[in-house]
Amino acid sequence: MFKTIVIVGASRGIGKELVLRFSQDTNNRVIAMSRNGEKLKQNFSGISNVKCLEIDLNSADLSARVKSQYYDFTKIDVLVNNAGYLVNKPFQEITSEDFTTSYQINVIGVMQTVQALLPKMNHGAHIVNISSMGGFQGSVKFPGLTAYSTSKAALCSFTELFAEEHKDSFIKMNCLCLGAVRTEMLEEAFPGYEVPMTASKMAEYIVDFSLNAHQWMNGKIIPLSLTTP
Repeated sequence: MFKTIVIVGASRGIGKELVLRFSQDTNNRVIAMSRNGEKLKQNFSGISNVKCLEIDLNSADLSARVKSQYYDFTKIDVLVNNAGYLVNKPFQEITSEDFTTSYQINVIGVMQTVQALLPKMNHGAHIVNISSMGGFQGSVKFPGLTAYSTSKAALCSFTELFAEEHKDSFIKMNCLCLGAVRTEMLEEAFPGYEVPMTASKMAEYIVDFSLNAHQWMNGKIIPLSLTTP
């Protein structure tokens, strides 16, 4: 069955792997969205069922840009909000710009994107927000991640609020709180930090979750980590 799938934050890491996995099914039309348009072209230019859109979640006119880019598109079946911005600094050294950018990309930009795309969502569509174990209540917290983890916690709250407000709309939203995954973003923030989970393996789970989990759940915050607690 033909599906339209939107991946936000698709230029590298988990987002890139999601595009590659979803596009393996030729019945899927995959829309890869990122602020790095050149990287999108490098990754997916040879894949016929992938369309690349250069949109920055940190732009002032985000909602208008999303609406204009998606104006002629068919209805969306799956939206994965995967974009993330990670600052690793001691609390006292985090700047106002660090806080503002973290919140704009990790949660405000997500909410603005959902607002803009809601009219394009199909009956029975599934929105999946990618949060972090750092934003999951009761999990072990890492020092230096105040801006990142608190913004990802806000994304969890948004998931619950959206699901309640739209419980009669036939559009479901759930949130995955990921543990450490071997990505470029993790390496940039924690050089040399080694983890067993690859972006490809995590994407494998997220693809299945995105296509199926909304049959059984809505507004759920799900921890996804190989470590405890």
